[in-house]
Amino acid sequence: MVQSFKDLAVWEKSMELCERIYSLSDHFPASEKYGLTSQIRRAAISIPSNIAEGSYRQTTKEFIQFLYISNGSISEVETQLELAKRFNYINNSDIPIDLIKQIRKMITNLIKALKAKTT
Repeated sequence: MVQSFKDLAVWEKSMELCERIYSLSDHFPASEKYGLTSQIRRAAISIPSNIAEGSYRQTTKEFIQFLYISNGSISEVETQLELAKRFNYINNSDIPIDLIKQIRKMITNLIKALKAKTT
């Protein structure tokens, strides 16, 4: 039984991704402090934050909406990592693509389960 957002495996995995993004972006040039570094960190933080906030909303429909926002933030992170790679700030091997795919799948499955519960 889920008592808190902290009990959700998808929240824990998204926290892990956030830590990885912070670690990676530490190595971006100083000139990116207010650019790509800030943007990718905000997008990464948005993933677990929206899962947490949505889990305490009044309705399942609201929770689902926040999960969609988390999914959008995952796409932002993935795009920003691709930009970092194109700018030669990171290598392909630095991108935690398996973790990104895992989180996206977990969110999608949670959305499906919540939708099935409401119908």
